[in-house]
Amino acid sequence: MSHHINTALVIGGGVAGPVTAMALQQAGIEATIHEAYQGTADGVGAGLGLAPNGLAALDAIGAGDLVRGLGDPMKSIVLQSWNGKQLAEIGNPGTLEPTRLVMRSDLYQALYAEARRRGIRIEHGKRLVGVRESRDSVTAQFADGSTATGDLLIGADGIRSTVRSLIDPGAPQPRYAGLQGFGSVSAAAGAVPDTNGKMFMTFGKRAFFGLQVIGGKAVWFINLPHPEPLTLAEAVARGAGHWLEVLAEACAEDHTPALDLIRRTDPAELLMTGPMESMPRVPHWNRGRMVLVGDAAHAPSSSSGQGASLAIESSVELARCLRDLPLPQALAQYEALRRPRVERIIKQTERTNSNKAAGPVGRVLRDALMPIGMKLMNPEKFSAHLHHRIDWAAPAA
Repeated sequence: MSHHINTALVIGGGVAGPVTAMALQQAGIEATIHEAYQGTADGVGAGLGLAPNGLAALDAIGAGDLVRGLGDPMKSIVLQSWNGKQLAEIGNPGTLEPTRLVMRSDLYQALYAEARRRGIRIEHGKRLVGVRESRDSVTAQFADGSTATGDLLIGADGIRSTVRSLIDPGAPQPRYAGLQGFGSVSAAAGAVPDTNGKMFMTFGKRAFFGLQVIGGKAVWFINLPHPEPLTLAEAVARGAGHWLEVLAEACAEDHTPALDLIRRTDPAELLMTGPMESMPRVPHWNRGRMVLVGDAAHAPSSSSGQGASLAIESSVELARCLRDLPLPQALAQYEALRRPRVERIIKQTERTNSNKAAGPVGRVLRDALMPIGMKLMNPEKFSAHLHHRIDWAAPAA
């Protein structure tokens, strides 16, 4: 099994899938995307941040500008207490381009269309149920009875990855972070002042609220502490009207525009993003002719602002390793390049989530200590991970 690969099956057509396929194509490897859903994921998901390191990784496959055109710059994040007191402001180092706020559905559509434009085949309605491995190939078995064979199978199938369980039946499952996600984009029409390229995030008394006003549109989200984990389907079943009432009550005492925005939100416009989850460390990223990429391997909670960017980096690094090294070495090198970085960022984020779900006493302590912590913290060190660059031309060995 010491030869280089020529063909790859990419399982999952979200964000990591198309990026992986395009990176592989650039590395001279033919990739086909197999997506479980019959349709495309238009309109799915809320906003996400694409950090400078993620944009740079897209530049390595010539897709950075495509995404820059979709998003709005997020010059800094202002952290506030429920009473409007500023706790900290985290800016992008002046030497870097700003993080961009992009709607997930826009990012998905752009990457999907670009992969298609580059001649990558995307098959829909292909839900993976099993794999067969031989000495020199791997065959994917789909729920519809069809199969596909290639030199390598790549799991870009997200936080609930099937490929992860096939690599290791004992692999961990996502952990509920104690928060449910909601959001919307509303025409602020002057009701909410422009935030001048800043994202305001408030540790409210009973919920965490984020807001950025762009071109008269208010993009907002709420992380609502909720003891029982609800799946997205369960949350949706309770109805948007129910959640708007719950959210209004949770934000009633906070000195933010949250209550006003919630009251203006038509139930049909409420985006539900389901449970916020984090992935424990995944012990095995690969086995034989199977490997994981993106959230399937490493899913920092959305609080990191790095989920999409890290997924994109890993997709590009995997392709570079497969281009330069024979299979077992390529997968080992990919993991050696990626694991320390992603685990460091995931660790940082777990602290943020415990802050978001803090009880009354924890909240008082956090609000008292965070400004001091931020003053002591070297912003360059805090943002060191934003400087990460992949040198596509350099050999991966």
